[in-house]
Amino acid sequence: MANDHYFSATPESQARPRQIAVTLAGRSLSLTTAAGVFSPDGLDRGTRVLLNSVPPPAHDGALLDVGCGWGPIAITMAIHSPEAQVWGVDVNERVLDLARRNASTAGATNVSIALPADVPAGLRFRTIWSNPPIRVGKDELHDILMTWLPRLEVSGDAWLVVSKDLGGDSLQRWLHDTLGASFHVTRATTDKGFRVLRVHRTAE
Repeated sequence: MANDHYFSATPESQARPRQIAVTLAGRSLSLTTAAGVFSPDGLDRGTRVLLNSVPPPAHDGALLDVGCGWGPIAITMAIHSPEAQVWGVDVNERVLDLARRNASTAGATNVSIALPADVPAGLRFRTIWSNPPIRVGKDELHDILMTWLPRLEVSGDAWLVVSKDLGGDSLQRWLHDTLGASFHVTRATTDKGFRVLRVHRTAE
């Protein structure tokens, strides 16, 4: 049996694609998931908490979903903000294919799904939403967050959902200490054992 994780770059397991019914930004959609990806049976609790608790993303500019999986967060952003350019990034080739297919199915023509290295280096983001891949380990998680959060535009917001049991409170403290005075880190809400953290950029 293949020892796959949702953060494996190239899952070895058979894909076994399946259709799921999901509601994103008020739209009922039939989307595709598969084995070897995160939450293949539908929206996980953390993503649901995030989508139910954050304000709408910026209406234009560049928006980002870090760890996009099969695409629910990126698609939701795109539906809310059709004038924006939404980027979804992940390292798993299978989910990149799924997210592209699902964005097309949803009519989200303003979504680009890419490997992190394929996002233009100078691009800055007005809004970042993420259910980050906690189980990659603390060091790797910190590297991921410090790749993307410093690319927020001034006055931009990042919203992160993290389980309390998987270090939501310690991550808030680490972000505060690491990002420095140009960022304001707060806990926006707690719901079903999850913390939703807001990272607001106040200056360059």
